[in-house]
Amino acid sequence: MKPERHTSVRTGAGAVVAERATGSRVPDDALLDAARTCVLAGGVRRTTLTDIARVAGVSRMTLYRRYPDVRSVLAALMTREFGALLHRVNAAIDASQPARARLTDLGVAAVRALGADPLLRTVLDRDAELLLPYVTERLGSTQRLAEQVVAGLVAEGHADGSVRRGEPGAQVRALLLTVQSFVLSWRPATHDVPDEALLSELRHLLDESLRP
Repeated sequence: MKPERHTSVRTGAGAVVAERATGSRVPDDALLDAARTCVLAGGVRRTTLTDIARVAGVSRMTLYRRYPDVRSVLAALMTREFGALLHRVNAAIDASQPARARLTDLGVAAVRALGADPLLRTVLDRDAELLLPYVTERLGSTQRLAEQVVAGLVAEGHADGSVRRGEPGAQVRALLLTVQSFVLSWRPATHDVPDEALLSELRHLLDESLRP
């Protein structure tokens, strides 16, 4: 995927005047909503900043000022979408349970929700290689956010005695990698294995790995 460059943008006086006339900054969410629409319609590689600007109803320069290329828009979009999904899933967990039960429920619910998420499904089906750097090179902001949530629960589990004591950072990372592998391989993994049966095995894996 080659990013569009600033040199390809033409900024006429009319476009500048039109933007100034609105008197307000275009919200980031409006731009990311437009990016989501474009990605769902054609995938990441077929989405351009010009497409996103058109759907958002803004000039190309307005979008360039915020995001220099499609990759940066996608990173912001995935952070927003998956961060919100993680928040919803975590908020739905029964807070009265011991930490180990909440960690297990969170992992299973996250896999179920992400496996059905249309944005992630589109990226995995059409442009899966774009996620490879987050598997082989570095952790992304969404993965770091997930680790923060898991770290809090692991600490609670150590305190309430429901989680086996170990090196917290390693435990958190191992949980992330386990859940991540289920998320990324969900489509082929459930081709000939029932969804709920696989989730039941994930629940067992997580619970037993955390049990004191």
